[in-house]
Amino acid sequence: MENILGLLRIHIHRGVNLAIRDMKSSDPYVVVRLGKQKLRTRVVKQNVNPVWDEDLTLSIADPNTPIKLMVFDKDTFSFDDKMGDAEFDIKPLIEAVKMRLEGVASGTRVKSIKPNRENCLSEESCVIWVDGSVVQNMFLRLRNVECGEVELQLQWIHIPGSRGL
Repeated sequence: MENILGLLRIHIHRGVNLAIRDMKSSDPYVVVRLGKQKLRTRVVKQNVNPVWDEDLTLSIADPNTPIKLMVFDKDTFSFDDKMGDAEFDIKPLIEAVKMRLEGVASGTRVKSIKPNRENCLSEESCVIWVDGSVVQNMFLRLRNVECGEVELQLQWIHIPGSRGL
């Protein structure tokens, strides 16, 4: 097993104003990829503003690798339609984890990341210290599609005995 730094819990909260790929709506689901790891949410039927509220967990060995997120429309009789993609960087989250924030008040904003051409953020994303863990909330604007955003939250999970950060 390669050297794992820790786990990244990705809470896929919801999609906002996703593209219509069927007659009137879409049946969206999210796929998250990092290297050979590939995880997906369940399908939400006929909804362009779906709420998944699902946790997907990736093991992180290299914090410099961006994580890819893709949204698809589930089709029964043909290939699933693409509904956009995004990628996000976990370096700001990792930097906050390395700060050793024990003793800092819960709810403290550690870092803010502004949207720019290099990232897929649609609004400022904040890394926050909450109840002993580092979390980051983000809205990702989907690329290669006419509209749509995905709201998610990242949370770092230490693995006891790992090489850690």
